[in-house]
Amino acid sequence: MTRLADRVLSGQIVLPKYQRGFVWSPEQILHLLDSVHRNYPIGSVLLWETTEQLASEQTIAGLSVDAPRAGHPVRYIIDGQQRLASIIGALHAGTGKWNVAYDLVEERFLHLMPDTPEGDHIVPMRKVSSAGDLFRQTSMLAPELHERAISLYEQFTNYQIPVVTLQDLTPDDSARIFERINSTGTSMTIVDLMRAGTWSPDFDLQDEIDELLEVLNAKKYGRVDSKTLLRTIAAAAGFGFSTKDINRLRELDKERLRAAVSEAAKASERAVDFLSTQIRTPHAEALPYYNQFAVLVELFRQLPKPTSVQYESLRRWFWLTASGEYFKGWSETQMAADRQAVADFTQGLTTEIDTSAATPRPALWRSSSFSRRNAPSKLLGLLLSYAEPLDLATGQRIDVGKALSWQNDKEFHHFFPRAHLRSKGVSQARANVCGNLVMLTSLSNIWITDRAPSQYLRDLCDTEGETAVRQRLASCLVEEDAFQAALRDDYDAFLRARSETLHRQLVKLLGGTEREGYGHGDVGLRSDEVVELTEDVDPDEPVDLDSAD
Repeated sequence: MTRLADRVLSGQIVLPKYQRGFVWSPEQILHLLDSVHRNYPIGSVLLWETTEQLASEQTIAGLSVDAPRAGHPVRYIIDGQQRLASIIGALHAGTGKWNVAYDLVEERFLHLMPDTPEGDHIVPMRKVSSAGDLFRQTSMLAPELHERAISLYEQFTNYQIPVVTLQDLTPDDSARIFERINSTGTSMTIVDLMRAGTWSPDFDLQDEIDELLEVLNAKKYGRVDSKTLLRTIAAAAGFGFSTKDINRLRELDKERLRAAVSEAAKASERAVDFLSTQIRTPHAEALPYYNQFAVLVELFRQLPKPTSVQYESLRRWFWLTASGEYFKGWSETQMAADRQAVADFTQGLTTEIDTSAATPRPALWRSSSFSRRNAPSKLLGLLLSYAEPLDLATGQRIDVGKALSWQNDKEFHHFFPRAHLRSKGVSQARANVCGNLVMLTSLSNIWITDRAPSQYLRDLCDTEGETAVRQRLASCLVEEDAFQAALRDDYDAFLRARSETLHRQLVKLLGGTEREGYGHGDVGLRSDEVVELTEDVDPDEPVDLDSAD
């Protein structure tokens, strides 16, 4: 085992670039080490021996590896990276998830943490690669524990891993073998699979995606997930948005792939400009659905310079698709319809981007839980940002850019404090609905604590004046009916009134009229159709907002 690790670190065995990153969990690392210690089989390692010099990774488990010797045969890892990285990391890195030790008393592996008990019987695994270090630490232990240390060293030194070496392969063949082997076991993402499926010595899809991400970074827009970017590339290649369309990227030669990435990158810049200036999403995290970004990129690819009238249609399309659950389960039928709608719009055949999305009812705000990842919460944040909210206690303008970055949720707080609602028998789920959230500073939230709205609002009116308080409430989209309900501590009436206000704000952004869906009508699903759930889907888990509310 230790000799195999040395061969990897010395550059005799290397990782080709198409390999994915390390994805194992800390528990999987411990389980593997335990299997080695018990002399259980852990599977074979598949290598490809060749004199071809391929692009390879320069680190494994965070450790630098030597470059392969020019002109000498090199063995590339096709299968076994996660196991080898786990063992090498534990024996040589000893940091992060590889900071593993063996407890000679309890005879178990564990991750070293600040609260881990100290003692010579806790043996860091990095010392197992050095007999001198190991035995210096354990020499004063009881004979039984010292014997266990010797057994541990011998087992990891002498453990044999079956190695299968393939020869006479092309680089493309090696990537295809990697893809097929790794399509089971620890799940590969679509990006992992497509990287392997399109890889060649002069093309790495991950590098191309990284360049596309740099376009967003240059705009200071943050990161969109890689699968969404694959959708934009597949659409730019003339296929579409679905996983099937993404898989068709394998059909393209490298020049066409590069051209599709380049087109997607240019269109992404235009999409970001539109989203940041006309929709006022300062960061990708503010988007209710990443799939909106995929459609917009394709639209700006086909229509680089929309007219002012077309921009109005684009804005309406954004708010319409953001406000329902249209993109929560994006079926292949919807994807095909959206792609056709984009084509019709960009060619001037329609004046609106056809969609079956419909404006939701006001009940959305009373039924959707607030969570930093779900679409209704992000839509709420955008609606509040348009109202330019003022802090209730101080009157200062809320930093909506900070709030919409969603790095944390400290700018959002419950208007009816959860502790107050809990004392009235209101469930946590009902207290945490979007209609009960406003933007407040943490200082104001601490000032409110768990008081009933009638108490803190009357205190505010006494100190700040009722006119100022009403102005601040209106900027938080809490209007007269909701204000009066809060003064009565009537939570149900407050939610109904505020939901109507939020709904009117949304309708205003849609152009002043509610829409029941148009164009395609309701999109039905065939019994065999795939609905693609994405990172935008959220289980609506309650968010632990500031403890003070």
